[in-house]
Amino acid sequence: MDGVPCLRVSRCHAQRCLQSKGALDLSLCLLKDSDETVLLPILPSYLSQLDLLSLGAMVASNSACKIVWSQVNKAEFYLNAPSAKILQELLEDHGEGWTEELRGDLPRSFHRHGDLVLLGDSCFSLPQWKKIGTLLWSAVARGLGAERLAVMSRISKDGFRSPVVKMILGERSWVKHVDNGISYEFDVTKCMFSAGNITEKLRVAAFDCRGETVVDLYAGIGYFTLPYLAHAGANHVHACEWNPDAVEALQKNLEANGVSDRCTIHQGDNRQLQLCDIADRVNLGLIPSSEEGWPVACRLLKRKTGGILHIHQNVTSPLPNTAVVTEDADATQRASSKEADRQAWRAWAGDAANRMSSLLKDVTGAQWITTIQHIEHVKSYAPHVHHIVLDLECRPF
Repeated sequence: MDGVPCLRVSRCHAQRCLQSKGALDLSLCLLKDSDETVLLPILPSYLSQLDLLSLGAMVASNSACKIVWSQVNKAEFYLNAPSAKILQELLEDHGEGWTEELRGDLPRSFHRHGDLVLLGDSCFSLPQWKKIGTLLWSAVARGLGAERLAVMSRISKDGFRSPVVKMILGERSWVKHVDNGISYEFDVTKCMFSAGNITEKLRVAAFDCRGETVVDLYAGIGYFTLPYLAHAGANHVHACEWNPDAVEALQKNLEANGVSDRCTIHQGDNRQLQLCDIADRVNLGLIPSSEEGWPVACRLLKRKTGGILHIHQNVTSPLPNTAVVTEDADATQRASSKEADRQAWRAWAGDAANRMSSLLKDVTGAQWITTIQHIEHVKSYAPHVHHIVLDLECRPF
């Protein structure tokens, strides 16, 4: 998982909001953050159902209310106590005693997609589990409230970043995931779903794209294509995707959400896309970098009016100075580290704006003005590596 989903709020508010809605993950601790705010861990299954506007109305008008992803080491998901007890009793029935080593071999993280739970391959590795046989998976599913189980071992190097997933309980591998009222269906053995992008999908859903033509260059199963159509009100979206399994899911999702009449799918390498001079907005939602798609995006923008590029990128920040002794110095370092992150983002954004201006001149033969509208932090991708989105306004001079 990409950290732990949390709601950042002022310290004197909102825990009661989450508890009243059943969204708070009571197995994890409330985390104190800077600026008099706290991070409230949210149940992953509830994340897509959060109504930030309603929650914001329940706290003070000047208070923070935003979904963030915490990378705190101790914030890990474990099977709850009743689930562990089921497995303990099963082991004892097969002549095995319960140990802390076995407890540590329980799933530390998992993704839930309806009645299917996707586990990592780092759990249930001890030989004692093999004595239980297939009864193990039935017990795990019962403990997690699931009917189907699958295990993901790695990401394949097939060029599509397809997951290597094996079904271990149940045969159907298609699942349904609902985010912000949008239904996403996909085959877990062939396509990935990143819950870490929920904040960006919510942001896209809040755009006003009425009358606009949008091009989504790395559409996948419709992560951003669907919010543009279902919530932002785009007039038409051209969705480009080269993975045939993702295209199959995208077609299903467009129909399931009733927006297929406003979307054209272009299957294949977007560098070979024949479209040009049609887009008011281009989404480049590929990480770690979408740079190979930049010339395509420049060609797609309307020549007379230009438009906005939403450029995703993983940006690496400089390593902090680790020579910290006092608590005050530690707090100062954290603040300094955050500012260093922002400086790295601004530096990358400035360079991207200049390069895009040059590319636009090469593509169109005219001068363009590129303006940084906004830099959005999506999530921490790895230590000192942050997934950000640059909103870049591009207008002909």
